[in-house]
Amino acid sequence: MTKDFDQLIGEALNDEERELLAKIGDEPGYFAQAISIFRGPLAWVIWLIYLLGIGAFAGFVYAVWQFFGTTDPLMAIRWGFGALVLFKMAIFFKGSMGAHGEANRIMREIKRVELQLARLQAKEAGQP
Repeated sequence: MTKDFDQLIGEALNDEERELLAKIGDEPGYFAQAISIFRGPLAWVIWLIYLLGIGAFAGFVYAVWQFFGTTDPLMAIRWGFGALVLFKMAIFFKGSMGAHGEANRIMREIKRVELQLARLQAKEAGQP
């Protein structure tokens, strides 16, 4: 379905616009997108979230280790609850990084549309 829309858009473009879109290139691959969230003005926030996620997961592993190592039922409940909380935190941090990557993809597409609109307005105004 998406390929059909891409083909229709490609047919509607003139040679100059096709050349410009070719310079922009295709959408980056998964790993390029994942690494790109660690750059830019909010990179420090992503690094902080990443490190907090690693810390939460390390705490989860430690809490699980203590959970299986204890013989006291009350301590097992405490370590088990702590492990669940830390695991949920690690998943939350990882999910927020994924949401940031998705926002980057959407912004990249919006910028492409803005470029197309600016070029269309320039043509209508009689500018080359």
